[in-house]
Amino acid sequence: MRTYYFDMNDGIPTRDRTGLEFATSAGAIEHSRDLARRLRHDPRITDRRLSIVVVDESGAEVHREPVYPAAVKAGLS
Repeated sequence: MRTYYFDMNDGIPTRDRTGLEFATSAGAIEHSRDLARRLRHDPRITDRRLSIVVVDESGAEVHREPVYPAAVKAGLS
């Protein structure tokens, strides 16, 4: 199992210091998609540029999941 971190980034990164263990990066990526879905419905989140950045234990970015994918497609990122 490897530890993956789920940073939030809207221009200024917020680091996940705890992380979660997953057997594969695919599991971590799916978790980031679930997080993005939940955050999309949180009324406190107002920045449409927000993304969940999956980082592995070596510090390499594995995936970037936009919370508002339609905003990214429209060029608002």
